[in-house]
Amino acid sequence: MDEAEFVVPGWRVVDDCLCRDFEFADFSAAFAFMTRVALLAEQSEHHPNWANIYNKVSIQLTTHDAGNTVTGKDYGLALGINQIVDGDIAK
Repeated sequence: MDEAEFVVPGWRVVDDCLCRDFEFADFSAAFAFMTRVALLAEQSEHHPNWANIYNKVSIQLTTHDAGNTVTGKDYGLALGINQIVDGDIAK
C-alpha cells in the first residue's frame, strides 16, 4: 500500500507531519499517557514533537532523516500510540 493511501485512525497529515490531538480527564492522565508514548518512542528510536497543556497533548510525527516528511516510521509510531490510547480514557 502506498504511504499516501495509508490512514491511521484519528491522525491527519498537516504540513508534512502526521498529527493528532488528545484530551484526557486531567493532567495526571495526560502525563501518564506521555510517559507510555515516551517509552514506545525510545524503543522505536523515533521521537515525536509534542506539547502538553494541562489535560491536552498534541503530537506531530515527521521523519527528520527523510527531510521532515511523513514516512513509514511515523505511521508505525502512530499505530503504536493508538494502541496505547485504546487503554486510556482519551477523547
